[in-house]
Amino acid sequence: MSNEILRLDNLKLHFDIGKNTSVKAVDGVNLTVNECEVMGLVGESGSGKSTIAYTLMGMYQQTGGDIIFDGQALERKKPRSKSFRRDVQIVFQDPGSSLNPHQSVKEILSLPLKVHKIVPKNQIEDKILEILEMVELPPDFMYKSPNSIGGGERQLVSIARALCSNPKFIILDEPTSSLDVSIQAKILNMLMKLQKEKRLTYIFITHDMGVMRNVSTNIAIMYLGKICEIATTRVFYESPLHPYTQMLLSAIPVISEEEEALKSKRIRSEGEIPSSVNVPSGCSFHTRCVFKSDICMKVDPEMKEVGPGHFVRCHMH
Repeated sequence: MSNEILRLDNLKLHFDIGKNTSVKAVDGVNLTVNECEVMGLVGESGSGKSTIAYTLMGMYQQTGGDIIFDGQALERKKPRSKSFRRDVQIVFQDPGSSLNPHQSVKEILSLPLKVHKIVPKNQIEDKILEILEMVELPPDFMYKSPNSIGGGERQLVSIARALCSNPKFIILDEPTSSLDVSIQAKILNMLMKLQKEKRLTYIFITHDMGVMRNVSTNIAIMYLGKICEIATTRVFYESPLHPYTQMLLSAIPVISEEEEALKSKRIRSEGEIPSSVNVPSGCSFHTRCVFKSDICMKVDPEMKEVGPGHFVRCHMH
């Protein structure tokens, strides 16, 4: 598509952990993200969601496949370019470990402004005040350190740092999961407001299906290093097809009969997610699937388009 901004082609990342043994953290992922879209990347812990993010940022070097950003293939063995690091930013789950506790907020926000020459040196302080206002923090926060403010405020500083380079693409790696419920809604609302005002593209990584319903335009479900279903948010919640997707949706907690009526029928889980060191043969979900047949245990299904923009990797479809 003409508005495509990111494409992953058969992306793989395997970690060698011993003789002839590897962890297939990401194993043949194909994914397209379009401009101004919020792509939700959902799955249980260990499914490979964050590994995709870190590989995209260049923190890991992919084992195979290609990453194409803004029409340019990223070279595997070279550091990400300065222009890429300006255009693509990441907000980590834990702001306590991603911010330097020995620097003030002013120093933290000044660095990307200087590195990417966003404004002249004599305008840096004004720009910091502008960015703090964007994330709804008072001006005097620029003189505070991360250790002197709360967890929600630290995450707002992390978001402010990501905005400093005027990016067009931001990876949000579970940005609210470590925060109190009281601050989660405020940060989510602010992120969506910024996305619309600045026409940003997000990959929003989470395991919270309730959050995804409110923030994403498209959703991709990951299981053991592979994507098992991709759909628009509306189609995803109205017509989930993969048994794993149905299981996740049926487990969303609700507080009213009306909400219960909107949920998928209850799909029983038959155990825990297997180890990514010993991935089951055939379909990797067959050990937990109530619909499995003989072919599921022998042949790994291919991703198929079952409707416009709706892809599923399951022998049932």
